[in-house]
Amino acid sequence: MVRIRVLVVDDHRIFAESLAAALAAEPDVEVAAAGSGPATLRCLERAAAESRRFDVMLVDADLGAASAVPPTAVAVARAVPDGGADGPVDGISLVAGVRSLQPAVRSVVLAQKDDARRAALALQAGASGWVAKDCSLQRLLAVVRGVLRDETHLAPALLTGVLREMTTARKHRTESERLVESLTPREQEVLRCMVAGLGRKAVAERLFLSPHTVRTHMQNVLGKLGVHSTLAAVALARRAGVGPAELAGDVVERGGQLA
Repeated sequence: MVRIRVLVVDDHRIFAESLAAALAAEPDVEVAAAGSGPATLRCLERAAAESRRFDVMLVDADLGAASAVPPTAVAVARAVPDGGADGPVDGISLVAGVRSLQPAVRSVVLAQKDDARRAALALQAGASGWVAKDCSLQRLLAVVRGVLRDETHLAPALLTGVLREMTTARKHRTESERLVESLTPREQEVLRCMVAGLGRKAVAERLFLSPHTVRTHMQNVLGKLGVHSTLAAVALARRAGVGPAELAGDVVERGGQLA
């Protein structure tokens, strides 16, 4: 018999252990539980090292809600927790991180209530489903087996709202991409440095430019993007899919002179 390996992630221990026990009663299901983002990553790494990878992760949408910052599209885009991550990680960001680290693991988000915006964020982060915590065990088992067939599970009542949210996000991304494309190649380099968190002096040293020239490029970037702060420019860049500049090994000196 092929067994399905499920990891339950919830910081409410009684709920996590009760759900794990209920799922484990199924003859084809093997279950483990974790109570935090870092614990989840350690569990996944250990299972991979033992060639016993998990198939499905059931994660609480409100994981670490007492201390975690509610996820935004920008936060989800940046959420790739490394193996040594400590501290609180919200459920949706954890989905994004696991999707990056172990893409074969299917994630299903368990939620206390329907929320089209957060459900859309979960799907964008890589989740295969958004399921109410008060659903029946048989419904949850059907979802677990369904996502392993590459199905996406969402309550019908949420469908219209989620599609609207995702359409709006796509529209914003398209507009952001258009604005980024209006930048010159040098300005795009500067923007990538801004996304990486580099200040003016660090950008100047990295690109072999004078600080005054970098200041001018940064002002041009803000103007063309239609924003008034570096933080807003970084958020827009993230929506457009702009990644940070690599911080080592890819600096090429152009003529050895300051621009």
